[in-house]
This record gives sequence, structure tokens and C-alpha cells, in this order.
Amino acid sequence: MLTKVTLNHTDLSVSRLCYGTNMLGWQIDQERSNAILDRFAELGGNFIDSARSYGDWMPDAPKGASERAIGAWLKGQKREDFVIATKGGHFDMRAGDYRNRVNPNEIASDLAESLDHLGVDSIDLYWLHMDNVETPVGELIDFLNDARAAGRIRWFGASNWTDARVLEANDYAKAHGKTGFVAVEPFWGLAKPHEINAIQQGYQLYFEDHGGALKGADLAVIPYCSQSRGYFGMLAKGKDAVPDALKAFYDNPINAARFAAAEAVAARHGATVSEIALAYLMNQPSQVIPIFGASSPTRIEESVKAAAITLTAEELAELRAE
Repeated sequence: MLTKVTLNHTDLSVSRLCYGTNMLGWQIDQERSNAILDRFAELGGNFIDSARSYGDWMPDAPKGASERAIGAWLKGQKREDFVIATKGGHFDMRAGDYRNRVNPNEIASDLAESLDHLGVDSIDLYWLHMDNVETPVGELIDFLNDARAAGRIRWFGASNWTDARVLEANDYAKAHGKTGFVAVEPFWGLAKPHEINAIQQGYQLYFEDHGGALKGADLAVIPYCSQSRGYFGMLAKGKDAVPDALKAFYDNPINAARFAAAEAVAARHGATVSEIALAYLMNQPSQVIPIFGASSPTRIEESVKAAAITLTAEELAELRAE
């Protein structure tokens, strides 16, 4: 069972794992989506993450497919029992619009659509999906505070932002008596990526290498790709079980030592390497709530097992093998 914690600097009580829903509504139909979300809730999960853009890469899926699947499921639930996070400001893939849309007007449009797709009056945690260095941080913080005052969002955070821009935004908020980012959503997992190959696939700013200034900022860290796309779990079955694209993504010499360490720690705890990968993040000294993916109720159950694993400081250092 998942216990709950209060997200730093907020009144949000969230489960120690967050379910990421990028497959719902297009790759996973509504019936299966409901079964997955039901099982997550039964195991104590209440923190659900989505994005306005999830599913828009599939032309035959409805616009906002992931959010719509969550919204349909929420109709049978008590809204107050769940913390719903979603993101705006990504490219409009459905329209083939690859401009950087992180500005108040475009975010306002995305926010309105997300509220409609989810069927809610307010979003508990609203992420800016990416950054736009040409938009002054003050314009974004002012907009988000106005949306919060209007009751459209409760709290907000930054996904895929540099540490410098997050701190700049929060310095602006503090100087003007406003609310700043309460959390960051970075790319982070135990396996280290091949940076150039990862960037080519749209992943950047791996948190261990690029989030240094945020590690002491007392912000909640809610990382995506927290199980490293299943890389170590597949590797445990043999190198041939890892698709070539994933091998290239994690083609980093450090991972040989990290995988060996994960196997040793897993054996010690009677766990799988996938569980250890999640536990690595959940046992960080700062508040880290990993986002994990699952395509079935069984996968939910497997991931939740990680919450029962307590790692020592020595084991965390062992897993950070370089």
C-alpha cells in the first residue's frame, strides 16, 4: 500500500508514487484505463499526472486523449480524493505547430482545454511542460498566479526547465509577494542516458547532471522516466531483450556498474531491479515522488512494491556507481 505525504509548500496530500498516463486513451482504451486507475487507487495511489498534449501524436485519437480518459474515470470517483496534475505549453502536435508556445496566451488556451477534457473546475498541480527563454519569467509567474486566484489551478511547477530559470522565477515571485513553483518535473532515473542520443529523442536536462542548484532548493522533485523506460528490467532478462533504440538511449558506460549494483541491492532486499530503480528515487534525502508508467493493473502492483523498500545511505551511494 502507498502512504501519503504532503507536497512541500502546499496543502496537497499525495501518494508516494505518481501514475503517469501518457498511454491512456489512445494506446490503452477506456475499459483498461479504468481498471488500471482503479487498481492504483485501491493500493493507495491518488496522484495522477497527464498533459494536454498526451495522445495528440496519434491522428485517430481524440484531442487530449489521456486527459479525456482520466476525466471519464473521475466521473465515477470523489474528485477530492485525487490530486490531478497536468501540463500545458507543449508543441501543438495535432496542428503540426512546433513553435515554442510557452507564453501566457498559449498556456491559457491549453489550460482551458485541459479543464474541459478532465471535467474538473480546478487542476491541483499545473505544470509548464517546457520553457521558453524568450518569455520573461515574470510574465509566466504573473499568469499562473492570476489563474490560481481565479481558482483554475491550485499550485504549479516547472517541467524540463533549467535550474537557473526555476530559481529566477521563484526569486521574482518572492520579490513580488507571489507564489512560485512548488515542484519540478525533470528527466531522472537510475540509468544514465547517452546525452546526445537522448536529446535526439526529445529528452534533455537529466537531473543528476543538470539539476544541481535545485537539489537544495526545498522543492518537490517529481521525475518522469523514473524507471529508465524499463531499461534495467529488460537488461536483467539479457541484452537481447533490450530494443536497439533503448540500448542507444542508455549507451553510457556508467550503466554497467549501476546495473551490477542494482542487481546486488535487489538480491539483498528480495526485490527486482525495476523495484530498486524506483526505490532509489523514493529514498533520496529530499522529497522525490517518482512518476511511473504501467500498462496493466499487474504492472501497478509490481511498481507499488518499491514503496516498501528502505535503502540505506550506503546503498544509495552504491547505486550511484560511476
